[in-house]
Amino acid sequence: MLLLLGRRVPLSLYRLTTGCLASSLPSSVLISSALIKLTAITRVTHSTVFVSGQNTGTMPERRPFVRLPADVYPVNYGLCLKPDLIDFTFEGKLEAVVEVTQATNQIVMNCADIDIITASFAPQGGEEINATGFNYQNEDEKVTLSFPSALQKGAGTLKVDFVGELNDKMKGFYRSKYSNPAGESRYAAVTQFEATDARRAFPCWDEPAIKATFDITLIVPKDRVALSNMNVTERNPYLEDENLVEVKFATTPIMSTYLVAFVIGEYDFVEAQSSDGITVRVYTPVGKSEQGKFALEVATKTLPFYNDYFNVPYPLPKIDLIAIADFAAGAMENWGLVTYRETALLIDPKNSCSSSRQWVALVVGHELAHQWFGNLVTMEWWTHLWLNEGFASWIEYLCVDHCFPEYDIWTQFVSADYTRALDLDALDSSHPIEVNVGHPSEVDEIFDAISYSKGASVIRMLHDYTGDEDFRKGMNAYLLKFQHKNACTEDLWDCLEQASGKPIAEVMSSWTKQMGFPIIEVEEEQQGDDRIVKLSQKKFCASGPHSGEDCPSWMVPISICTSEDPTCSKLKVLLDRAETTITLSGVPTEQWIKINPGTVGFYRIQYSASMLERLLPGVRDLSLQPVDRLGLQNDLFSLSRAGMISTVQVLTLMEAFVNEPNYTVWSDLSCNLGVLSSLLSHTDFHEDIQEFIRDLFTPIGLELGWDCKPGEGHLDALLRSLVLGKLGKAGHKPTLEEARRRFRDHVEGKQVLPADLRSPVYLTVLKHGDSATLETMMKLHKLADMQEERNRIERVLGAISAPDLIQKVLTFALSEEVRPQDTVLVIGGVADSSKQGRKAAWKFVKDNWEELYNRYQGGFLISRLIKLTVNGFAIDKMAAEIKSFFESHPAPSAERTVEQCCENILLNAAWLKRDADDISQYLLKRKGPPTG
Repeated sequence: MLLLLGRRVPLSLYRLTTGCLASSLPSSVLISSALIKLTAITRVTHSTVFVSGQNTGTMPERRPFVRLPADVYPVNYGLCLKPDLIDFTFEGKLEAVVEVTQATNQIVMNCADIDIITASFAPQGGEEINATGFNYQNEDEKVTLSFPSALQKGAGTLKVDFVGELNDKMKGFYRSKYSNPAGESRYAAVTQFEATDARRAFPCWDEPAIKATFDITLIVPKDRVALSNMNVTERNPYLEDENLVEVKFATTPIMSTYLVAFVIGEYDFVEAQSSDGITVRVYTPVGKSEQGKFALEVATKTLPFYNDYFNVPYPLPKIDLIAIADFAAGAMENWGLVTYRETALLIDPKNSCSSSRQWVALVVGHELAHQWFGNLVTMEWWTHLWLNEGFASWIEYLCVDHCFPEYDIWTQFVSADYTRALDLDALDSSHPIEVNVGHPSEVDEIFDAISYSKGASVIRMLHDYTGDEDFRKGMNAYLLKFQHKNACTEDLWDCLEQASGKPIAEVMSSWTKQMGFPIIEVEEEQQGDDRIVKLSQKKFCASGPHSGEDCPSWMVPISICTSEDPTCSKLKVLLDRAETTITLSGVPTEQWIKINPGTVGFYRIQYSASMLERLLPGVRDLSLQPVDRLGLQNDLFSLSRAGMISTVQVLTLMEAFVNEPNYTVWSDLSCNLGVLSSLLSHTDFHEDIQEFIRDLFTPIGLELGWDCKPGEGHLDALLRSLVLGKLGKAGHKPTLEEARRRFRDHVEGKQVLPADLRSPVYLTVLKHGDSATLETMMKLHKLADMQEERNRIERVLGAISAPDLIQKVLTFALSEEVRPQDTVLVIGGVADSSKQGRKAAWKFVKDNWEELYNRYQGGFLISRLIKLTVNGFAIDKMAAEIKSFFESHPAPSAERTVEQCCENILLNAAWLKRDADDISQYLLKRKGPPTG
């Protein structure tokens, strides 16, 4: 659903693992659009009581929560809304056709921040009965309408008149501030209902399983565009005010409330027809329709791709994609009207960098997948949110690979989603993919990398295990069986099991119902021409090997390849016990073997010392696939953090990557070095790791140079941006001098910087800059016409190093100059830049907590803010301080995040104590003896 911002991203996103922010991964960071969502599910009857905290994992204890009663349910919502864009209020009229299933004298609905004026019920063919009271249960976001006599079984019409506020919280029916071409401030009225905020726009049955059709009418200023899920059927003058018009939309298919949407504002659009006859429009700010063309191209390719893949036609006559100025998530898949942050939809042919194009392609692919998987077939309750998000987060890559094969996007998936999910899921404070969700306040906690990235990773593993043909067959059966209905995880497993004949439910339950994943330990011996391989599994923990009797186990699909053909599996086996021994025939002594080719299985690997030794030449001579070079390095880095091997072993391996040509391998290496650099900022030899980084990245930097060469492609542009940013941040003198020269020319208008070079140049000059540099950058921010450019600058401002200037950047983060959703980017950039930046950012968050919490409470941005601010600390007492602060300043939707951050800080501290001396010695030895 919502695309969250949180994987490694291009512009508005940041990797959520320890210390790896976009400032250390300039413009090339990638975020899977999957992270853009906000939901979760559980299959139960409406009277079921949910009690959290009963699943493996550490969902905080919450009071029991009861779903809406089933005695009255909606069939059709007739909804008319009249927003006031000056006073920021709205009036609403609801006429809902409902079915009473058993006699009752009350109707219970969801309702939040809405005042009901009048309510009545008219049974079919009977007299209207006025409600005698409205009892609001604010904590449960419900209202009970009481009637003087029992409403009898059968159909009837519920009428409710109400008023509400166009809030500034980026949820429900809210106002979004923008500037028109003349520079005047204006407001649009827009919606964001997932997970549980339709109830802020109209009283409703706001649960995903309670589906109905919708007839929507909007009364709006006649000079504004009005959009909703369906096409406009009538646009008539509004008799009571000549400045207004009444816009009516066609009846929607049966759908859940969280997918309803409406937008009122000033927009231009570009339009095309997909090859299967669907009208596609991309709505942009006025005067910027040119910036919608790339997304339009992606959408018109994507719809037919999904039509073909699912073998189910898109069921609406049109689809609109629209850029919203103030938007908390990345995007939202409202049926027929998909809303986006500007940076997730708009591409300027001259001023957008390559990573932004890729990001837009992924987000469009993610949201359009939901039109089938989520909208046509919907999760039964938020416990199954992962199914929506994990699936869309996987298939967005399949779609982008189809549209843009030159992106090598599946290798990027491993760095952006797979390794990120492994990092989070190794914590004791992780949670299973499927988490029982009750009260609405619990939903936001699971819009995280487990639901999105681990969900996508296990679906990728399942697709590989099933095979594409059977997978598609099963998907088609699932969509046809449950279209316009609701389903849960087991329903999908049933359909895939029938299509493939494999034990899908048994295998997948071990991955979705328990948290964590295994580490596969591998040993081998040679017998003649046969290789005897012993495989064993145990739970991998970020704090070190799992010990104890009660070790969980998984059904692990395992593939093995050899150096004879590193791209092809020689053997596949399902490891369904603690250990097994297998024989690979015809593998002579000189060949190496590699477990998990393609890095598809969701597990870490620990090879015996001799096996690892034989694999390392495959890194140097590039005979291992890029994705496996990446996976090998990432596994070893993770093992070093867990104390299972020495960090020095990983540094030695990293030096073997000096000939590496692949962007994604460098990106992952860079991220891990960023984590290490952040860790070592707590020592007195931080400069030594900078020297290591300079040495490692200089050869590839020299080879790439500053300017693109004929015949270069998308990945070369990403790599150049990454490498120059890394060298610049680490203080590589030639890079710093060239960056300053090019920055000066850019500012003076002599030679505009290409979009792909802006992030690394901005980062470099700021990291080594003064107050004049910061002043210049602030001016560029003010002059920037594109949100992408503003975000690019916001992300790197924190690199400035003088304490007084760091404070200036933090103050700027909360100013009117920065959009509310982007404040998090600026503060996160400060925290990621240096030891003093981290301290300053944490103090700033504490000092301004009331304002920040008021702005983001109840949404996932509060979790992002906390994670980005504190995750890089490495001192035990900081974990205690953070825990104590949040005990006295509760943030319910971020409780798990706080727990995970504290755990990460303790892990960092233990890592530092364990390995700091060895790392210091290694870095010292590299320098060689001092010269006289």
